[in-house]
Amino acid sequence: MAKVQFLHRLLYLFIALATNAQAQDVSWTHYAADAASSKYAPLAQIDKDNFAGLSVAWRYAPPDGRITRRFDANRGTPLVVDGVLYYASPLAILCAVDAVTGEELWTFDPESWRTGGNFVGNLRGIAYWSDGAHGRIFFGTASDRLYAIDTATGMPDPAFGAGGYVDVAGALRRPIDRDNYGITSPPIVCRGVVVVGSAIVDWRSRSPAEYTAPGDVQGFDARTGAKVWEFRTIPQEGDYGNETWENDAWKTSGSANVWAAMSADEELGYVYLPVSTPSHDFYGGERPGDNLFGESLVCVKAETGERVWHYQLIHHGLWDYDIPAAPVLMDVEIDGRARKIVAQVTKQAFCYVFDRVTGGPIWPIVEKPVPQSPLSSEKASTTQPMPSKPAAFDRQGLSEADLIDFTSELRQAAQALVVNFRHGPLYTPPSEQGTILVPGLLGGADWSGAAAHPGKGLLYVPSHTLPALVWAKRNDNPQALSSYRAETSEPFAGPRGLPLTKPPYGRITAIDMQTAEHVWMSPVGRGPVDHPALRDLDLPDLGWANRSFAVATSTLLLVASQDPDSFSERRRRRSASTSQEAYLRAFDLDTGDLVGQVALPGNASGSPMTYMVAGRQYIAVPVGNRRSGPELVVLALP
Repeated sequence: MAKVQFLHRLLYLFIALATNAQAQDVSWTHYAADAASSKYAPLAQIDKDNFAGLSVAWRYAPPDGRITRRFDANRGTPLVVDGVLYYASPLAILCAVDAVTGEELWTFDPESWRTGGNFVGNLRGIAYWSDGAHGRIFFGTASDRLYAIDTATGMPDPAFGAGGYVDVAGALRRPIDRDNYGITSPPIVCRGVVVVGSAIVDWRSRSPAEYTAPGDVQGFDARTGAKVWEFRTIPQEGDYGNETWENDAWKTSGSANVWAAMSADEELGYVYLPVSTPSHDFYGGERPGDNLFGESLVCVKAETGERVWHYQLIHHGLWDYDIPAAPVLMDVEIDGRARKIVAQVTKQAFCYVFDRVTGGPIWPIVEKPVPQSPLSSEKASTTQPMPSKPAAFDRQGLSEADLIDFTSELRQAAQALVVNFRHGPLYTPPSEQGTILVPGLLGGADWSGAAAHPGKGLLYVPSHTLPALVWAKRNDNPQALSSYRAETSEPFAGPRGLPLTKPPYGRITAIDMQTAEHVWMSPVGRGPVDHPALRDLDLPDLGWANRSFAVATSTLLLVASQDPDSFSERRRRRSASTSQEAYLRAFDLDTGDLVGQVALPGNASGSPMTYMVAGRQYIAVPVGNRRSGPELVVLALP
């Protein structure tokens, strides 16, 4: 295998030398392009004039389909380093592929799919690191292992951990049922430390003490695999923030995971952790207090795990508003001053912006009163922090003015649907009556995250409006240690299968991070304009209520939308609010105008990426689910 790979690299070198000297290779070395999570590549070969000429250069199907159909979606975004594409399949099989031809070079199968982990098909990416002499790919399995794979051999590096891996779940401070443990997002490497989060099931209705461990973030030596540090997202006695867990709730509460992608600043030596909701997601009666570091952005030192600063975006979370996406690091000029910032987009449709050195808000964040819980055993926070700027990028809360109103009949039908449920402004708590959340737990900005254009100082935020209905149900089981369990219905559909609210239902918003102003907003997709109730109205694009992924280049904003049958959407009813439109779309960076769209063989199931090898730019899109099988589709100009 090593000989084959050597010959491929030799061929690649020959092609590169024969190519125009001005054409520089551009790799994609991190899940979101770089450690800053910009999702930006400085490429201009594909532009608005030739975008429509894109065609399939090659397709690659990993071995998964020959093994099982037991996975949810093909979520992995590949990396490209030195002409080789590295990609983790839904079954966590690591594949090395020639980035020009699509020829398979090697695969490594940890066979984690045999264990039946709870997150099979949910692995979104991998991490690359080199010590200058040897390259490694770090990735988490569907169960509990962090592997280090030698890029030259395709085999576990024996110098790392126990023959090439470490038991991440076993290193947690509280025992856990491994069926409830998983790793969804890639690790990140900063200053020789590989940092790993976790995805621990956080919706159990019984006591988290029995079912759920705290979602500690762990740092391991990138060379040896030795554990260097842990950051306790639920602070223990003596830790900073422990007093925010009243009645000793820190002893029994769990989750507060970092399941989303992380970002890092190598120069500062800082890693930025987006922390999710403590268990369980919709009821906090057994965890009174603000519950640090739940739903907080936390900055830690990469080498030690020491907290540098934090900001809690939601106190005592009750809405499953996990921080879902990687923080985006940008260097911009604000009011004539150069600033190092970090921008965090959220499910609740806010973009929080901080100085990434000090943690101070760039623009004021104000504590505002919010509705209180009708449950006698629940003590919701009386206020929540809300940014003064930028403005929200999607619909927040639900009032009669938000309901669908294309016709009076649809408006009346929507009114009849919501009248029996509690609803109101953002942060209206769950109730026994049932509460309609807007955004819902799968709405706003989800794990698809945002893209940035460093030269323009613009942040491009995909989002979708997806209301959800949440009930707080009393636990009648005398053995249940939680007073309430939660039931959800998402989406909360509107009349005749149409959305409940006014459009757009899926959108891209461009935000100027120098001024905090919205520059443009564009719907993504036609939306339900052909529905019998709407087709005679001659409507513009309404957008689809599907998750979209954005990648910025020097010339275009590339956007692909997710298959509504993938993991997070599997509970959706078939309705006019979802679509099978399978396109790679291109938008103008400055205006948001749709430049064009190119048909794909299937909807994107994970985030696209782009790279250049031997003078040719490629765009790779992960597609497929349990029905069609996983595949990478790679586009290029003829």
